[in-house]
Amino acid sequence: MVGLVLAAVAGLLFGGAGAAAADSGYRYWSFWTWDRSGERWSYATQGPASLRPVDGAVVGFRFAVSEDSADATTPRGPADFAAVCGDTAEEDGRKRVALVIDPGTRADAPAGETPPARRTECAVVAPDASAADALAAVAPPLRYDSSALLCAIAGYPRSGCGERVAVGGERGPADGGKSDGGGVPLWLGGVVLVVLAGGAVWQVRRRRS
Repeated sequence: MVGLVLAAVAGLLFGGAGAAAADSGYRYWSFWTWDRSGERWSYATQGPASLRPVDGAVVGFRFAVSEDSADATTPRGPADFAAVCGDTAEEDGRKRVALVIDPGTRADAPAGETPPARRTECAVVAPDASAADALAAVAPPLRYDSSALLCAIAGYPRSGCGERVAVGGERGPADGGKSDGGGVPLWLGGVVLVVLAGGAVWQVRRRRS
């Protein structure tokens, strides 16, 4: 009987911890390129500081919570270069890059912050400019962390950078260190296991006596 209880508690603790890990994601600005031939967004294979879009390109940034690149949320709305840059005249020695900047929804916003409205901008930059250069030209201030991860566009969000959060339900920190595994504190689970193990030893000694 004690063995069954031990197994049940272990399943609750360690099975729950695995579920919690699977239900966590990261809150960050993802980077996208517009595939004109397929008319769809593609998750960028290079960072904005490395990618150098050509004249007429469309790039997008979306702030959201996602588990990984396969789960990432695309920028909302159309990605039409003509609609964004059609009124911007061509310039010799410069290129035009259309940007879609989508701060996401309230559900993805950090606590106490409200996402600004989605916006589009036409950046006119040097021919060798990167997507990060184009973004800096039209949506300052940008904020980066020490590893050059893009943390904020136009000051949003005010703080935080790629933090791990819960996916689904009310989103908040998922790794605060106080609880894991379905709301059961790990330290309390350890106490329960010790108590049950002690009970098992007592049962064995009682049967032998």
